[in-house]
Amino acid sequence: MAPSEFKSGFVSIIGRPNVGKSTFLNKVVGQKIAIMSDKPQTTRNKVQGVVTSDSSQIVFIDTPGIHKPKHKLGDFMVKSAKNTLKEVDVIMFMVNANEKIGPGDRFVIEMLKNTETPVFLVINKIDLVHPDDLLGIITSYVDEYDFAEIVPLSALNGNNVDRLMETLGKYLPVGPKYYPDDQVTDHPERFIISELIREKVLHLTREEVPHSVAVVIEKIARDEGKNIVNVMATIIVDRDSQKGIVIGKQGALLKQIGTKARRDIEMLLGTKVFLELWVKVQKDWRNKPGQLKEFGFRDDEY
Repeated sequence: MAPSEFKSGFVSIIGRPNVGKSTFLNKVVGQKIAIMSDKPQTTRNKVQGVVTSDSSQIVFIDTPGIHKPKHKLGDFMVKSAKNTLKEVDVIMFMVNANEKIGPGDRFVIEMLKNTETPVFLVINKIDLVHPDDLLGIITSYVDEYDFAEIVPLSALNGNNVDRLMETLGKYLPVGPKYYPDDQVTDHPERFIISELIREKVLHLTREEVPHSVAVVIEKIARDEGKNIVNVMATIIVDRDSQKGIVIGKQGALLKQIGTKARRDIEMLLGTKVFLELWVKVQKDWRNKPGQLKEFGFRDDEY
């Protein structure tokens, strides 16, 4: 293929919380760069995943789920998602096949009506519904918006993901490679490591600790002459009671968080990891602009 025919561009993945955006991103990138949780609002920062083939390079932007903000962190997340609509070549509006269209979906659709960018309707989790139900699901969305393409798929199982990737390529402009062939994200290791730790906190504490958790990486150091990386991280919560929950009886839960996170970090870095975790209380940090910046949620308004 001649260099002039190479296509490249940016694709935003947008939708309500918990529709499978991060699962899709991890699937197409081929490794874990976005954390996954069955709780809403897991993704707080835009996560760029890069997929490069012989004919194209697609840069995916996984946005926070669109929801009604309840604090400054929520404001940041929704604004972050909205801003990506201006920056991309294609918008993927992802919905759940096993949930009927609702006010949250219509809120997103109203936002989309203000853009000239092609919008794909991506119906995820088709493995959870009967094939005969798909037409009715598609019709309910088509009645609301004129989508450029409609692609039902299962991000978890990979069903129809290849077809979506092929279709996306047709909408990209001719352009350069923005990233090297082997690069899968633009986020530094420090950010991904903090997200992997935060994912384990969310999974293991369940409803006891909501999304008032941040993770700050204090130190990453490689031992000279040894195949090991030392990572020191602080888990931030906003109440004393949550600190006790995260630590657990005689430190048992914190140890479990560390063990599970260390495995993912070792896969990411390709080396042995020594992980040291601390827990600290910063009361009401989600409403404090200074602490939002400190914990990586940067925005011109803060």
